[in-house]
Amino acid sequence: MQAAPVGNSNGSAAAKAPLPSYGGHPDYDFAAALDKVSPQVKAKAQTQAQNFEGMFLNSMFSEMTSGLKGEGPFGNTVGTGIWRSMQIEQYSKSFAKAGGVGIAKQVYRTLIMTQAKTGGQTQEKHA
Repeated sequence: MQAAPVGNSNGSAAAKAPLPSYGGHPDYDFAAALDKVSPQVKAKAQTQAQNFEGMFLNSMFSEMTSGLKGEGPFGNTVGTGIWRSMQIEQYSKSFAKAGGVGIAKQVYRTLIMTQAKTGGQTQEKHA
């Protein structure tokens, strides 16, 4: 069974995006900022926020596993450290892509709010 589209006050079937929340309350400032920036800026900010969280998680996981010795099928060899760092990198990317621990959401909000204040324009570096 499919839900019928929600109409607005003038009877049209255009549905609005859900209002974002911050701390469990409606975030009207963020909603206004989202309206001011382009879809390209939103996509870039989302990617940057997710990458930032991935780097943070990579650092955190690396510290968590720094004391582990190479036991099991790989023994205590140089290859174990390289394999573990690649595994941690993939874990970090997977965690961040799946929603992470909430850092990306806050970074995204901050990036969008900043872009909205600057007019939604990306700042290009000129050489």
